Amino acid sequence: MGTLYSKKFNRSHRQRPEGKVARNLVKEIREENLMSKAELARKAGVSPLTIDRVEKGMNCRMETKRKIILALGYKLSDKHKIFPED
Repeated sequence: MGTLYSKKFNRSHRQRPEGKVARNLVKEIREENLMSKAELARKAGVSPLTIDRVEKGMNCRMETKRKIILALGYKLSDKHKIFPED
């Protein structure tokens, strides 16, 4: 029972306050480029699980966002096109 609670806490801890998720366009842009999650992860130097979490709106480090932006072929100055709520 403690394990379930811990998993539940960890999951909610990574999300935005009050259960809100961060809206981003990573999935849409990735799919427009006919790129799989695994391919984007490889190009960005992160795990496919990280890509999955980002696409679901979970928080991530600024460094991870930077890697994803560049892996999608954008400039860092285009951050708002991928992560509009930042």
